[in-house]
Amino acid sequence: MENDYKQSSELYNKDMIKVNSSQFNYQYGDQIHFPYSIGTLVTYIKSKPDLSQHYKFEKTFVFRDKIDEYIQQCKDTDILLCSCYVWNWEITTYLAQEVRKINPKCTIIFGGPQIPDLSEGFFEKYPYVDIAVHGEGEHVFENILTVYLNDKNYSNIKGIETKDFRTPPQERINDLDSLPSPYLTNTVWELVDKVEGVRWIASWETNRGCPYECTFCDWGSATFTKMRKWEETRLFKEIEWFADNEIPYIDCCDANFGIYQERDFRLASKLKEVALKKHYPERIRPAWAKNSSEKIIPIAKELQSGGILGAVTLAVQSLDPNTLNIIKRANIKFDKFSDLTTTFRLHGIPTYTEIIMGLPGETLETFKDGLENIANTKIGIVFIYNCSVLPNAPMNMPAYREKYQIQTVRSPIMLVHSSIHNRGIPEYEEIVVSTSSCTTDELKKIYLYSWSFLTLHSLGLLKHIAEYYNQSHGLPFIKFYETFLEYCHTEKSVFSEEFERIIAYRDNGYSGKGWDHHDPNLGEINWPIEEASWLRLSYDREKLLSGINSLLIYFKTKYQYDTPDSLLKDLAKFQTFLLTTRDNKDEIKTENFEYDWKNFFINNVPLRPTEKTYYYKNLVTEKDSILWNYKVIWYGRRSHDYKCNPEDLQEEQGKIINMSKIKIEELTPKVH
Repeated sequence: MENDYKQSSELYNKDMIKVNSSQFNYQYGDQIHFPYSIGTLVTYIKSKPDLSQHYKFEKTFVFRDKIDEYIQQCKDTDILLCSCYVWNWEITTYLAQEVRKINPKCTIIFGGPQIPDLSEGFFEKYPYVDIAVHGEGEHVFENILTVYLNDKNYSNIKGIETKDFRTPPQERINDLDSLPSPYLTNTVWELVDKVEGVRWIASWETNRGCPYECTFCDWGSATFTKMRKWEETRLFKEIEWFADNEIPYIDCCDANFGIYQERDFRLASKLKEVALKKHYPERIRPAWAKNSSEKIIPIAKELQSGGILGAVTLAVQSLDPNTLNIIKRANIKFDKFSDLTTTFRLHGIPTYTEIIMGLPGETLETFKDGLENIANTKIGIVFIYNCSVLPNAPMNMPAYREKYQIQTVRSPIMLVHSSIHNRGIPEYEEIVVSTSSCTTDELKKIYLYSWSFLTLHSLGLLKHIAEYYNQSHGLPFIKFYETFLEYCHTEKSVFSEEFERIIAYRDNGYSGKGWDHHDPNLGEINWPIEEASWLRLSYDREKLLSGINSLLIYFKTKYQYDTPDSLLKDLAKFQTFLLTTRDNKDEIKTENFEYDWKNFFINNVPLRPTEKTYYYKNLVTEKDSILWNYKVIWYGRRSHDYKCNPEDLQEEQGKIINMSKIKIEELTPKVH
């Protein structure tokens, strides 16, 4: 590869130049990400021996609780290289500021997606930053280090900015295979310490770029909607490396895994082969291709048969056509989306979708309509997020913000399932609190609908009760959850107790006080509020059952339904029976009923008194209460370990007992 700069024939004859680097991450239980971005830069420089011989790369700063120690390590460093993201911006700027105080001669370089393209006032606010890198960093960093050895005149390097100048963008890297792997070179291990009790997560790129221009995202704009991919042989070797180094979790950083259908199928097959043979990796989480279709089913099935797939994303962000047009998100048609959820379900592949609250163009009514449509599909799990504005997303451009009257609040960032320890300096993001189409008060109402839908429908706490009223009385799902919220306002029960907690949580969030939720009774992590609500509401089965019975009487009275009380009690018992409850440690769950609920929900057969006994294999029988929480909801949300579906119920106990005795190895496909 031809360099933009040639090294001078006369280089400094002195000790090696010391380079420190930071890529702060959060821990999730005992797991934390490798500093992948720093690793790619360092690996690339090390592939240039004429250049790298002058530089000594120290271990990367990763752990947030070691910030004071890291600062002291920089008192004699020559260069500090910082990889900046929304989740580490505050701690990174603090590090740089303190290093500048104790080491004024250090050259401090910032790069990553948190560096704003609209940089007016940046160096006034962050005067301790010497160089800001825009875009891909490998070639830029090479050129910076080359110039550092000479006259330190950086003005001709593309893709950088200082307080004195900004240069034109660096051309994109077309040949990704010219970038050596930080894994295959073992560079990632050179940059971190093998800490006792810490398991490392691998960030993995198989392609780079995104062909889409969604306005809430900075992926497409950062890569000029251009995609490039790595050669398969390298990727196969990296998969082997992950297994040989016992990496439990692969976080696939592709914007659209599955978009290269044939190649990605071969990658999935290799992952399956290695996982079955070597038991690592334990799980991979891809960001699936936008507008996923049946074409990715073979890929998903390969990963699933290897035991390493959680679920497939069928993300829609919004179901309102006007909103989708405004955010430049061309979703597949809803009918197609609904068919896809059914197809994936028939193939036994779990799915989930993602919706964003607060997008421009969305109203309270269109959002409710969207939830109603989602409820009428066979989608497995729904995740609903606040709309956050990223520095370089098109949504953050002044003209766009002005056009749609986007108002935001600076709020502590929410990192679900991250450990509450070693968080240290808080991080922040910009949360949308109103737009031209949705006031703050309306957005707060949207939030309550979202919470009730996630907790009660998506996580299944009252899903079958909502389906009963929909099938038997034609009550729309959103009307059910609207009535549920009314009930929480007027009646005292386990639900109203949780509802009051949610109101306070919501108001804190939209006032900028943050969205983290820690309940010491649930474990030492920050929970998404719907998961915490589910755990609290399901904690005491009898209390939950009492609350459901009270709710059913409320519906009967409000809508004057002529429903036998015996049927309602049986329905409440059926709903709780399907939940994975901590008070039931039996391997096989069984219950007697007065009505044939399975046939009703699957085949819409009218309900008549018919004695039935149902069985199913208990999904989580963990005795430790905290670990039970983790297994059921944190680890099991996408795989549905928190509930059973009517179609999974058996009416003959022997079938389940016999199945439970089959060894896992007998169910695992053999690799030849």
